[in-house]
Amino acid sequence: MVNELNIGENNLPLAGIRVLELGNFVAAPFAARIFGDFGAEVIKIERPGIGDELRDWRKSRGKTSMLFRTIGRNKKSVELDLRTELGAQAIRNIIQSTDVLIENFRPGTLEKWGLGPQDLTALNPELVIVRISGYGQSGPYKDRAGFGSSAESFAGLRYVTGEPDRPAGRAAASMGDTVAGLYGVIGALMLMFNKARGGKNQEQNVVDIALYEGVFSLLESLVPDYDAYGLVRKRTGGRLPGVVPTGSYICQDDLEVVIGGNSNSVFTRLMSAIGREDLAGDESLLTTSGRGAREEELNGVIESFTRSMPLVQVLDALDAAGVPAAPVYDAPSIAQDEHYIARGMIQTHEVVVENEPELIRFPGVVPKIPGHQGEVKWIGPDLGAHTVEVLSNLAGFTGEQIDQLLTLGVKS
Repeated sequence: MVNELNIGENNLPLAGIRVLELGNFVAAPFAARIFGDFGAEVIKIERPGIGDELRDWRKSRGKTSMLFRTIGRNKKSVELDLRTELGAQAIRNIIQSTDVLIENFRPGTLEKWGLGPQDLTALNPELVIVRISGYGQSGPYKDRAGFGSSAESFAGLRYVTGEPDRPAGRAAASMGDTVAGLYGVIGALMLMFNKARGGKNQEQNVVDIALYEGVFSLLESLVPDYDAYGLVRKRTGGRLPGVVPTGSYICQDDLEVVIGGNSNSVFTRLMSAIGREDLAGDESLLTTSGRGAREEELNGVIESFTRSMPLVQVLDALDAAGVPAAPVYDAPSIAQDEHYIARGMIQTHEVVVENEPELIRFPGVVPKIPGHQGEVKWIGPDLGAHTVEVLSNLAGFTGEQIDQLLTLGVKS
């Protein structure tokens, strides 16, 4: 199903696709954002008066966080209480002209509201449903509550993250949620592609994603290494044991540079660039195991070099030698970097944070594709900004029904 959504005015690859987001926090909203970035009409259902709890995350002023403005971009916000019969009926009406439903409730929640896959596909057999939960829709743990933090722990990521003499660390972003969101988009597009080329439709087109499985899939040979070599990976900070040289090094001006010299050819160029031709020509260092056995020595040699000059000079020298290296950036550094700006990865939008509009810089669209300049149409909208429009145009609600919802606390 491809809906009539002014495709002529929108030549993006997902133009004409309608996505219904029944999500909160990060995983489902992140997936829906990707659809919206590439032309789909995304309708986000939020709880009346409260909305997505991300609206309240990491904000020090104003009513709506920049995190929500970022993840909620290119979406329409509709306030609707799915626990009421009128709210559930609105979903049933909208679903009949919807291509993809994305949800991240605990398994069984939609069924409890009469909105499970069987109910919805009976109304729209072409519907693709993406279900994201902590432990998936099956298995002995399926009913457990699961957030990204528990998924990262259960999958093994946190066990190997951080310094060896400290408790398990975490990445400073919701990795479990965002990875699940990416897999959700991939799964939905695969099912849609299969239908488009005439593949046999399953009884229900459901994508089942467990947060922990997305994280586990990123951990490469964690379990195979255990079986084959008896190796249980431990926390090692910013460097990987046996993968040498790679890690963060301090420069003369106390700024950090990350250097990746862990392939044979790059290692040779790196040693030459820092003036150690003796090490560049040492054939015993042309294997991963050979470098791993001399990890401490090699890291000491590299840090002696980086500490001898400021970060800018270190980067220039390594760039000239063709050695992968990058500064350890903070937010101000990213926001003003010429490369980020040139590729549209920093986009400025006018936002009312408290009372007056302010210019706020937001991240751009990934990936780059032909015919898409990467513009963000609008940032995450105010709560309920599209309620009347969607209920009237898509749910087919009368003015009386909309007034009834408004009386129950839904805003326009």
